[in-house]
Amino acid sequence: MMEDFKNVLFLDIETVASTDRYDTLDERMKVQWARKANYFRQRDQHQTDEDLFHERAGIYAEFGKIIVIAIGKLTENEVGERCLKTKYFTSHDERHLLQEFATAIEKMDATTLRFCAHNGKEFDFPYLSRRMLVQGIPLPSPLNLSGKKSWDIPHLDTLEMWKFGDYKHYTSLDLLATIFNIPTSKGELDGSMVNKVYYRDKDLKKIAEYCVGDVVAVAQLFLKLKGQALIPAQNIMHP
Repeated sequence: MMEDFKNVLFLDIETVASTDRYDTLDERMKVQWARKANYFRQRDQHQTDEDLFHERAGIYAEFGKIIVIAIGKLTENEVGERCLKTKYFTSHDERHLLQEFATAIEKMDATTLRFCAHNGKEFDFPYLSRRMLVQGIPLPSPLNLSGKKSWDIPHLDTLEMWKFGDYKHYTSLDLLATIFNIPTSKGELDGSMVNKVYYRDKDLKKIAEYCVGDVVAVAQLFLKLKGQALIPAQNIMHP
């Protein structure tokens, strides 16, 4: 059974707005954001473009940037027990971060490697691809989908696995971790706080640890959705 999972790379990213100062955006970008912001303003007409930028820009690859990428890979210890080994890449310099990630992927067997994330097909994988292109970094094979048939795309998504074909249904990773009794150690941070914590505290380590926690949860959820046992805490190895 380990053979079926050894080439799955579990992945999560953390993103923030491209800048903490809206006034530093050039005028063309402000115009583009104003157009985007108009779609959000229906519920609260008093929110300015700047308010909405700080609140929502990080979820769009055109207006945000990646500050952390966490990965995890299943392995075995010396007595044959299943383990999970994690690692993260983080930097204030997005290009440096993405280049490090791409270099790490190039060292793996790209012909069989499969990425897995929760809602990865809608968020993590396209966001990564778009930011790498913006930063002038060639896409590693698992992200380069040009010319590939849908059945050849090496992407797994635990949200899609849980949907069972129900495309109207969204279930958060936190909820699935709860119903499958998957331990989490997120502490006081959640995704909605990342932008504020990053620009206020510049605490990349705290955000990276939160991101790694999500990778562990995704890996554990994947195993449960495959009818497998959870990996015990002592077999989860962090850098």
